Amino acid sequence: MAKPPVEEFDSSTINLLGAGTTITGDITCNGDIRINGVLNGNLTTKGRLIVGESGKIKGEITCKNADVLGNIEGKISVSDLLSLKSTSNILGEILVGRVSIEPGCKFNGTCKMIDGNANAFNAEKKNA
Repeated sequence: MAKPPVEEFDSSTINLLGAGTTITGDITCNGDIRINGVLNGNLTTKGRLIVGESGKIKGEITCKNADVLGNIEGKISVSDLLSLKSTSNILGEILVGRVSIEPGCKFNGTCKMIDGNANAFNAEKKNA
């Protein structure tokens, strides 16, 4: 019997955790991901993270870019741009290349900006 063909990875795929859904555990993905539900665990993606207004994450986050409209409690490492929208509520530590914060955002914690150099960012992330 012939083996089924191996599916090619499509980095443009958007993963979705819908409102009303709770996941306890870690998520790792290569594409973009949108969280409208609740994640109790760590999230790592090579793409963009979007946390919708109803989204809640409690854990460590590592991604390239992030748009946050909901709630995050934990350590956030964003190698490029972190956009905190007016409805976001952040409690924890941020390590970021660039940050945009809209008026109305609630942020309690620390923020450390690292030069846009990926090597410098990765070295700082290991030391943090």
